[in-house]
Parts: sequence; structure tokens; C-alpha cells
Amino acid sequence: MGLSQTFEFATATRILFGPGVSQHLAEYIKPGITRVLLLTGSRIDRIRSIIDRMETHKVEMTPFTVKGEPTVDLVRKAARKARETDSEMIISIGGGSVLDAGKAAAALAANPHDIMDYLEVIGRGEVLTEQPLPFFAVPTTAGTGTEVTRNAVITSLEKKVKVSLRHAFMLPDLAAVDPLLTHTMPPPVTASTGLDALSQLIEPYVSLKANPLVDSICREGLKCASRSLKKAFDNGDDPQAREDMALASLFSGLALANAKLGAVHGIAGPMGGMFQIPHGVICGRLLPWVFEANIKTVEKMTAVNSDSLSRFQDIAQILTGDKNAGAEDGIEWLKNLCEHLHLPGLSAYGLSEEAFPELVQKSQKASSMKGNPVVLNRDELYAILAKSL
Repeated sequence: MGLSQTFEFATATRILFGPGVSQHLAEYIKPGITRVLLLTGSRIDRIRSIIDRMETHKVEMTPFTVKGEPTVDLVRKAARKARETDSEMIISIGGGSVLDAGKAAAALAANPHDIMDYLEVIGRGEVLTEQPLPFFAVPTTAGTGTEVTRNAVITSLEKKVKVSLRHAFMLPDLAAVDPLLTHTMPPPVTASTGLDALSQLIEPYVSLKANPLVDSICREGLKCASRSLKKAFDNGDDPQAREDMALASLFSGLALANAKLGAVHGIAGPMGGMFQIPHGVICGRLLPWVFEANIKTVEKMTAVNSDSLSRFQDIAQILTGDKNAGAEDGIEWLKNLCEHLHLPGLSAYGLSEEAFPELVQKSQKASSMKGNPVVLNRDELYAILAKSL
């Protein structure tokens, strides 16, 4: 793998970061906009102060609740709601599912065709022709980084797969990352979302599309996650740990939007469509074994050996805090992290060897798999899945 010296970097038009920034959201709404579709999770009471502040600015908000991960039908309904209420913009305040639903709805409300015309893999993959409605993203979890990405992950219940609606137009107009909003996450959600962020910092750093700007972001994000994920899990009111994880999540979104992911997400997408497993749990359980498989395969390939191995070694040294750590030490650190976070094996959610053939077949076709530093064969993917049980 050679480091790309020709690259592009794109992100949200404006990023706000810091404790309390969400309270100033209304100040960034363009003058003249008065009708907003507001997407939230089921606990709208948690963000009442934000809503109250927007109402004082004479912004009329139509609420739309997102329960669970966004499906094709839910996104259709949200886009229809935006059109029916003549909404001039969409604001999402919630976890990654709420943000993805809002991002997709903003795009579809302004474009003429059905969502299936634009979806990757299972749809026609057509290009958006119209700019989406203005969209603000305010995460209340620390993991997906979707507040600064150009895609929305959508579940097709019919096809039993997760796929992306993707276009450069879909970068949010504003991302307001307020660590204070993450303090109420329970430990299991802290673990799951944190592991998602961690995997999204590791995979772009070793991906085929790695570049110097993304590298620096990944390294800083990994430092934050390595020192603070356990602390945030153990004590959800630790302000420095929550701030670190919010930053790690933001950096992971910046990284994945401007480089590729890899086999962890290549498997996680199809698995999440086939089984009701939290995305971050899948990522966490796969991460040590994908890390291990990639190292072993890289060691067999002399053409990419030096650069790729050094990158895995970089990660291991950041995670462990040991400048003499080897790449294999990163595997043990990741395994120990999963144990500390009490992460269940995937068999607890119904995954069994019977699903492996279909899962491997779908994973090999996944877009994220194209960024993995090496091609993992069928047997290697089977072994990864078996170890994740």
C-alpha cells in the first residue's frame, strides 16, 4: 500500500465543537427560514432546552421521531413529511440513526425520484441532481461520525442488508458536536458507539486510500479513544473522557469520509441487515480478528509489507502507549478492550455458522471491503466470523 499524495478532503460546511455549542444552534439558521423538520430519538425531553431556544427565534418545528435504525420506508416517510409541511430545512438531534435518517430525508425531499433509484448495491445508484434541503446534524452519541460524512446508512428489511445513500451534496451544512449531550449514554451504548469510532479511525489509517491529512486525524483520534473509551464506560460523567470520545467520533467521521474503510465495515453492513445487532458491537467483535488477519496477510505480501506493517505498528503503539510495541500487541490490546467493555460474542444475537456462506458472499461485494489493505479470501473471512462468535 502506497500513501496517496493526490487526494481530496471534504467535510461539513461548518463544524462546532465543545461543551454547550448545541445551545446556540438557532443562531446558525439562515434568516428567513421559519419551517424546520426536526428529527429526534424517542427521548425528546433530553433536548428540550435546545428546542426552546430555537422556538424563541420564531422557528416552527415539526417533530419526527426515529425509532431504531433508519429503514427505506422510514426515510421515505421523513422525506414525505418534509414536503407535506413545506419544511425549508431539516435538523437531526440524536444518535447516528437519527442523523442518517435526517441526512437522507433532506436529500430525497429535494430530489424527484424514489430512494431506490439512488441507493448503492440494491438500488440503481443514480446520482442526486438537486441540492438537499439545508441540514444540521447534532449527535447525542459518540461513535458514528455521520455528522461530517457524505453518506447515510439505510437498512433494507426486504433485502436484509444495510446500504448507503451517498453523494457529495449530502455533507451537512452544520455539525454541532456537544460532548455534554453524550453524558446520558448508558455504558453499553458508550461501549458500542466508542468501538464504532475506534474502528473508523483504524480502518482509514491502513486503507488503500490513506492520505497524509487523514493520517494525522486518525492518529489524534486514536490517542483520544485509547485513553478515554474505558474511562467513559466506567464513569459516564467524566467530562474529559466524554470530550475525548466526542472528538474521536468526529475525527472518525472526517477520516472515513475522505478515505476508505475496510473489512470490519465490509462485514458489519451485511451482518447488520441480517441480524438485529448494534453496529458498534459488530465492529468491536470483528476488529481484533480483522486486525490479526490483515497483519498475517500483509506479512505474506512482500510488495506491501513495509508500509502496511508499519501502519499497523503505529496503531499498536498509540493504543498501548508503548513506543516499542509491535503490530501483534495491537491485537491483544483490542481483545482486552472488548473484555473490559463486557462486549458479548455475536452468537448472543443469533449469529451462527449456518449464516456464514451468505454473510461472506455479501461481505465480499460490500463497498467498504474495497478499502481493506489486502484482499481477504473466503477462508480468512470464515475464520474471522468464527472467532467473533
